[in-house]
Amino acid sequence: MPHKPFSQACENNKGPILQVINTVFCQPATVWEIGSGTGQHACYFAEHLPHLEWQPTDRSENIAGIRLWQEQAKLTNLKPPLTLDVTDAAWPCNAIDALFTANTLHIMSWDEVQTCFDRLAGHLNPKAFICIYGPFNYNGAYTSDSNAAFDQWLKSRNRTSGIKHFEDIMALSTSSGFSLLNDIAMPANNRLLVLQNS
Repeated sequence: MPHKPFSQACENNKGPILQVINTVFCQPATVWEIGSGTGQHACYFAEHLPHLEWQPTDRSENIAGIRLWQEQAKLTNLKPPLTLDVTDAAWPCNAIDALFTANTLHIMSWDEVQTCFDRLAGHLNPKAFICIYGPFNYNGAYTSDSNAAFDQWLKSRNRTSGIKHFEDIMALSTSSGFSLLNDIAMPANNRLLVLQNS
């Protein structure tokens, strides 16, 4: 029997994230999660937000682990995970009501982030909300020593990854037709950006 994957960071941040997204995703909708990772967030949010349908997605190598969490959770509003790489030419959907992603942009290269926003611009429904959680740099600088160390660790694993600059993300958002509604400070030097499609 394979073991369920586990992320301590997910356990630490799921409560604070829920407090924010509960106020954003307050109407019935299907929320697409990009980069569901272990599947812990998907199970927790689907359980605590029963008015939503939660659609986990990730690269193929993570799908089996997400399924293990889902099978144990037994939630009717948690959809089976779909294989999705943001650079895929075709995404497994026609339209997206709402989008959540956590700790993904700093894993991606800048080209992948640009591709992701480009794909989202083509799939998000009008007025759809977007919640993006993770660390960001502001005014070209790290917000903490721990983020600086984390960024160096990321780049040591993959030189194209690393913490992205808030201003770059905002410029990309604007060009994609998204407006910033809120930029919320979160524990452990993270942020939660709330955007909305035009």
